[in-house]
Amino acid sequence: MDEPLSNQEAQKLVREILKSGTVFFTPHAQKAMADDDLTTVDVENVLRAGWVEMSEYENREWRYRVRTNRIAVIVAFGSETELTVVTVWRF
Repeated sequence: MDEPLSNQEAQKLVREILKSGTVFFTPHAQKAMADDDLTTVDVENVLRAGWVEMSEYENREWRYRVRTNRIAVIVAFGSETELTVVTVWRF
């Protein structure tokens, strides 16, 4: 996979992975979700309906911010079929 992806490419890949790939949650993301009273369904809804706002290179990987008006989710691609939720927060 050739990164960084454009916002549109990243958004398309996120949605494809939701349909037929695997989504992982880091321990940090799980704690952040619990702290903000969010569920995996909430996060999946953001990934499905949100928009990719930006990308950044951190900890040797490209990360993409997917958001709605109320929730932001930071994701990283492990491959074209694997997505990791790095962290999440509620505005």
